Parts: sequence; structure tokens; C-alpha cells
Amino acid sequence: MKILNNLKEGGEILKRNNISSYKIDCEILMSKTLNISREDVLLNLEKNLKKEEKEKYFNLINRRKKKEPIAYIINKKSFWRDNFITNKDVLIPRPDSEHLVEQTLKLIKKNQAKRILDVGVGSGCLSISILKERPYCKFDAIDPSESALKLAKTNANLHQLLHRIKFHKRDVDNFYYDKYDLIISNPPYINKHKIKYLGTINYEPKIALDGGVDGLEVIRKVISKSKHILKNNGKLILEIGYDQKYKVINFLKKKNFFINKIIKDYGNNIRCIVSTKIS
Repeated sequence: MKILNNLKEGGEILKRNNISSYKIDCEILMSKTLNISREDVLLNLEKNLKKEEKEKYFNLINRRKKKEPIAYIINKKSFWRDNFITNKDVLIPRPDSEHLVEQTLKLIKKNQAKRILDVGVGSGCLSISILKERPYCKFDAIDPSESALKLAKTNANLHQLLHRIKFHKRDVDNFYYDKYDLIISNPPYINKHKIKYLGTINYEPKIALDGGVDGLEVIRKVISKSKHILKNNGKLILEIGYDQKYKVINFLKKKNFFINKIIKDYGNNIRCIVSTKIS
């Protein structure tokens, strides 16, 4: 059967299972099946699939129809200017987190050498994206998950940056290593009682989502630790939940941080706070 017919059949299956992106998903999964680009899939619609290729393709379709994210099925996600390996040990990099990269780059000139800490490194997409654009900077990256650190190291190696990132298996509570010019963090900030309502809960790691009873448990830890390990006038760039602005700002002020900027995401929700340690 031709690629075109398989795409249509796969699309019908996903459509019946309420996958709104069924058309592009089928093309991506066919690309994964044949190990060719999506463009090449569309240029070869009349080509016949081998039996084993068809079986592989519909195995992927069956995973997607159960709402497994595409990024986990193809083990890859685009973020900022690059692709990153992804798996179920880390959150899938999201476009909204690119605001952390953008705000960090605005604070560092091309020729500056800054020490930066990434709290909750996950896949490594934040650190790696920043280092590729600021060649004199170095990162320390911490995460309590051994599996996440392993993947972040793989991505750092893929992008030839292992020599500029030091990885540490630590919770932010137990980290005393250096004084930093900047700290960035996309911490867990979902109220633990609301996690079960997230569409990705069966796939994404709970440790990377669970922000405690009020969603602010880890955010408070990051701010409290940053007060001690940031240099004076150092910057903290923090991703937060859409409804956490006022509580986070109040806690930052209590810890002697000055609020520089509040950034909205692509959906017009509050997503990122840039602040300065003032004493």
C-alpha cells in the first residue's frame, strides 16, 4: 500500500481518537518510520511501504492514539534553534520556556563570561541553548533525577558542550557550590492536586511537575537558595504558573529581590519573572 494511503488510514485512526493534529502527526510518524525527512515523505506519496514498515508505522500510530506525546514517540523535540533528545525521564521542552533563554541572552553580552546555574536542568535545553549563543559562559546544572541528568549529559555531548556544563545530582536545598552571576530555573510549579487533570500525566515525570500543595513549594526553595548563592546584583530568571504572579513577587520581595520584568508567554499568560538580588 502506498505512503499516501497509509497516511490517510493513520489519520482516520487519530481523528477518531480526538487527536486534533492528526495530519501532521501522521507525517511525522511516517518520517520516523522510514528515517527520512517529513518533506521527503510528502515527495514520495506514491511509493509503496514494505510490510515491516507498515507494521512499524501503525505501532507508532497506536501509541499516539493513546495520547502519548509525539516528542516521546520520536525521542526528539525542537527548542530555540536546535533539536534535543527527549524521553519520559524529562519534561518535553516547550516554546513558552524559550522566554527564559531570551531573557537570559538579553542580560549577557556576546563577549561576557558569566557563571550561571540551571536549577532543574531536565533535558538540558535551557543551558545548552544559552551556551551556544554565549561562548564564554559556563553552567552548573542540578537536578534530583539521575535519569534526567543522564539525558542532559547526552544532549550536552550531542551539542559538544560537555566541557562547559558541570552536572550535579542535587536538590536545590542541598546545593552549596559557588556564587553565580545568574540563576535560571523552570521548577515544578503545578499544584499536586491538579496534576491528575493534566493531559500528559501518564507520560511526563511527576517529579518535574509537582510543586506541592500550593504549587509554590519548589519555587520558594529556589528563591531562598538564590538569595545565598547569587552575587549581589545577580539575576534570577524564573518560570512560574500563570496564576502565581502575586505570591511569587511577594516572596521575592521578602527575600530582598527587586522585580525587573514580568514576561507573558505566547498564550498571553504570565510565565517568567526576572529579578535582581539587591542585598
